[in-house]
Amino acid sequence: MRAARDRVGLGWRGELAAGILSNLARIDVLEVIADDYYRASRAGIAALGSLARQVPLSLHGVGMGLASTIPAEPRRLHAMARLMKMVQAESWSEHLSFVRAGGVEIGHLAAPPRTPHSAAGAIANIALATRIVGSAPLMENIATLVQPPASTLDEAQWLARILDGAQVPLLLDLHNLYANAVNFGEEPEQMLLRLPLARVGAVHLSGGHWIDAPGGGQRLLDDHLHDVPPAVFELLTVLARHAPQPLTVIVERDGNYPSFEHVLDQLELARAALRAGRSA
Repeated sequence: MRAARDRVGLGWRGELAAGILSNLARIDVLEVIADDYYRASRAGIAALGSLARQVPLSLHGVGMGLASTIPAEPRRLHAMARLMKMVQAESWSEHLSFVRAGGVEIGHLAAPPRTPHSAAGAIANIALATRIVGSAPLMENIATLVQPPASTLDEAQWLARILDGAQVPLLLDLHNLYANAVNFGEEPEQMLLRLPLARVGAVHLSGGHWIDAPGGGQRLLDDHLHDVPPAVFELLTVLARHAPQPLTVIVERDGNYPSFEHVLDQLELARAALRAGRSA
């Protein structure tokens, strides 16, 4: 389902629940980590369904590993399908990453080699997911601290090949894009403008911190533990200037939680960035 206007919301976390429920009028949409509810009790599913009736809700998967030449596991896709039906969420999403190989779970969202072969595997997995779940996912770009070895396509080329081939919208994580750009010597705005912006359906905003890199220097780690940096809000303004379709923006925070008023301030900064881009 596509929003008729720009919306700004928040990732649902238990630590933020009290603040969220007390401030629903200031939150346009919520995003829930789907994997947390695949084996939830009936009461837990009922509570999630009740929340979805109060505010638009989307489900965000983290464990499917769709960007792989290995076929996606149907049981995970069926779990998403059941949850979508029970909760009546408006949309669902996953990452363009791989998370397992040879029966080994790596416990991380890893970037595969960016090649036509891996793009074809992702397109096939997205088609399978769409058939089983009953609706197409938004697919998210991921952050990586190392350039995927054996790649023959750059990130923008690889993303465009998958999105066009699978005919699915992009969940554009602007901090992931920013981190990849600064870590590997690219200009973030130019990288953004090389993406198929007409396919952007939703946006993630988050923060990170600098870590020491092997061999010297530093790299930006996307950790969801810090405020959205000003440069990422600036990218949101650029996106709003160039993408005429309505955008759903989610601010993600996974720990190191500030006061909830501070969280709401981050949402207001996102709204301001969107307005600046729309009015340019």
